Amino acid sequence: MKPTGQAGRRGEGVRSDCWISVEPRASGGVSISLASKVEAMYGRAIAGTIERGLTALGIEHAAVEVDDAGALPFVIAARLEAAVKRALPDTKLEFLPDAMEWTKYGTTRDRFRRSRLYLPGDQAKLMINAGLHGPDGVILDLEDSVAPAEKDAARHMVRNALLTVDFHGAERMVRINQLPAGLEDLEFVVPHNPHVILIPKCESADQVRAVDERVQAILAERGIDATVFLMPIVESALGCLRAYEIASASPNVVALTIGLEDYTADIGTQRTNEGRESFWARSQVVNAARAAAVQPIDTVFSDVADSEGLLASVLEAKALGFDGKGCIHPRQIEVIHRGFAPGDAQIEKAKRIVVAFEKAAADGLGVVSLGSKMIDPPVVKRALRTVKLAIASGVLPEDWRERGGDDA
Repeated sequence: MKPTGQAGRRGEGVRSDCWISVEPRASGGVSISLASKVEAMYGRAIAGTIERGLTALGIEHAAVEVDDAGALPFVIAARLEAAVKRALPDTKLEFLPDAMEWTKYGTTRDRFRRSRLYLPGDQAKLMINAGLHGPDGVILDLEDSVAPAEKDAARHMVRNALLTVDFHGAERMVRINQLPAGLEDLEFVVPHNPHVILIPKCESADQVRAVDERVQAILAERGIDATVFLMPIVESALGCLRAYEIASASPNVVALTIGLEDYTADIGTQRTNEGRESFWARSQVVNAARAAAVQPIDTVFSDVADSEGLLASVLEAKALGFDGKGCIHPRQIEVIHRGFAPGDAQIEKAKRIVVAFEKAAADGLGVVSLGSKMIDPPVVKRALRTVKLAIASGVLPEDWRERGGDDA
């Protein structure tokens, strides 16, 4: 029986995706049967993508069936490659889209990570416009949001999204699968400018180091000069007990976060909005992150319709010391940013410190003072960050120095 590989989605309600079946043959060239909602405009382009992909993947003879629901070229390419490799598992060749210029920006260790938007790694329709909603980061997820049978196809989709999708300056994150499977995920994503790798269900420093070492090996093998940061996720009692070891396991760790659905299940209780059952765990993560000089990031709020509950959860997270929170729907982003914005009194104090710091620097002074009080460097650094956060949150104009009065 001839091997046939299939990948993708089809049927009612499918959009921005496609289903592709590939039956490699010994002869006869390539035949393509195409059904597409946009065939009149893009039929030839879709067929051209299929033909180029088969050539790149070393397939000279095949019967290909395509059911298209408006998929973009990067999606067609991902579905085709997954189908070919399901038919011919030993195939090592790739069909890579060209890396677009808007995918080549970098990140920094200390950037704001107030919001990170989870996007299922096998659903391109949710990726395409995700950056327009203004999250600080987008997470292309290969773990819990992807069914086990689709994880191989999701790897191709996430890789192609990293190469082509414009996330409008959001930090480009990928959540890999739980180790050891997650180490295989790295082969697909590390060469294509992910900014942060999220390590799920992390319970030891060794797991962090295993990911870091594999990332560094892939970068070296490909001759890529880049820094890929790490964000471990603790989701168990053991992970929380070892939070500091995990947070300090590698200099490439920039943040530590917690997943409360798995944590509460692990300790044998139910998650509640009040959060008494997770207070210790969340405090443990904050303290471990601060001790390791990385950012503490809170879990997601799962009720998308409850904006008031979300805001209360954000304010609680902020009071506990967290710098950010996960989100599972774009409508949560604005609420999260509003909740993490500094208050008026905090902004005014920070502005006075920044003005004093800039005046001391202009006068060539090595010491910053505010009235009769000396200001230590960590306080200045915190004030500078507060002002930047206030500007990013839209509660302080960028030209506040020039405005004078209440904005001075």
